[in-house]
Amino acid sequence: MPADGLHLFHPAVATWFRRAFEAPTRPQRLGWPAIARGDSALVLAPTGTGKTLAAFLWCLDRLMFGEAADAASRCRVIYVSPLKALAVDVERNLRAPLAGIANVAAAEGLSFHVPAISVRTGDTPAAERARFQKHPGDILITTPESLYLLLTSNAYARLRSVETVIVDEIHALVSTKRGAHLALSLERLERLVDEPLQRVGLSATQRPLAEVARFLGGAQSANHHQERHTTHDRAHRRSDRRHLWRRRSLRRVLRGSARRRFSPRHHRRRQSAEAAQHQRPGTGRGYEPHRATD
Repeated sequence: MPADGLHLFHPAVATWFRRAFEAPTRPQRLGWPAIARGDSALVLAPTGTGKTLAAFLWCLDRLMFGEAADAASRCRVIYVSPLKALAVDVERNLRAPLAGIANVAAAEGLSFHVPAISVRTGDTPAAERARFQKHPGDILITTPESLYLLLTSNAYARLRSVETVIVDEIHALVSTKRGAHLALSLERLERLVDEPLQRVGLSATQRPLAEVARFLGGAQSANHHQERHTTHDRAHRRSDRRHLWRRRSLRRVLRGSARRRFSPRHHRRRQSAEAAQHQRPGTGRGYEPHRATD
């Protein structure tokens, strides 16, 4: 098998890529096998190394040459970007590979489907939003906030067919409130679709990788991580419980000793006993000791 990974794609897609580029970059060679298997992936690579194309090319292959979906379940790929301008740029940049692959397939007499692209951001006109509800695109390009609005609107049913979610610039979301908001939206989307989502994260500066991967994987990844460390955590919890029991027992002993020595009741008893020693017998009244005077 070729080491460049292009054998995974439809011949028309591989032909277009070889004509457009000299060779796949390292992120593309390493990322394509996992993405083609349907696995979630986290792509860390410098800017300009083709991370976005590494995530999108297999999606375009599947959409253009795979089984066609009906109008109600066309939306199968969601691209989420925290930057609205970046989302618009991606929509524009996708036109070149779509047109190039379509030209190669048409020249070879192959049947294909040109994916429709929908954009949903805060600047999207109301007419475009209504069009998505009736005629969703194969690819939806959006922001975290707009994805939340879609999931809470009447258009949520159009997202039941989503298979892949691409999160770009994921480092800008992990430790922020927007990231927490997006994590909830992805879990809502996970419950909406029939099959587990394929999640692909892209960034050039994501650190630490383990934390970013857990954020991208969501609840399922967190449960897997918890299962791996169950035995280790149980041992620590047992040790912590024993230590806590010893500390509590010591506190109870000290408190009991303090109550026996310094409690108000004990103090009053001591005062009564001392006063009784200075009382005149039979009178119940205190008296001052007799002092001899000259």
